Amino acid sequence: MTHTRIKLTVAGILLLGAVGYLTFAGVQRGWVYTMGVDQFLASAKQQAGRVRLCGTVSEDRLDVSKAQLAAHFLLKGDKNVIPVAYKGVIPDMFKAGSEVVVEGQMGGAGEFQADLMMTKCASKYEEKPAGHPAVAEAQTTGGRP
Repeated sequence: MTHTRIKLTVAGILLLGAVGYLTFAGVQRGWVYTMGVDQFLASAKQQAGRVRLCGTVSEDRLDVSKAQLAAHFLLKGDKNVIPVAYKGVIPDMFKAGSEVVVEGQMGGAGEFQADLMMTKCASKYEEKPAGHPAVAEAQTTGGRP
């Protein structure tokens, strides 16, 4: 091998190594574990890192300030609740009783600090009951909108 060929080979190996490392680091950083409120509270180990929690917004202690881009609420699981402090844009579908997914980490005061919130809208995707106007319209138009 010539001296130039060795340099190019070493440079290629270093470049591939750097691209591989950056890919691995980026993917690993983007992974966020999703769990329910009960599972999160049962595992002290999971409370140390960044997670996504899913649950239902409780009617109790619901405080939303769209002007200040903040919400404080209780997120309910099957058996437990966890207080959540969210800072960011409040989704339009956010209300008591709605299912939400919040992403963040546990704060020092025992409150989950969320910086991302998404609402679920299951009713959009559920089948409409037989007497629903949308079902009657679909039957008269042959299923066309």
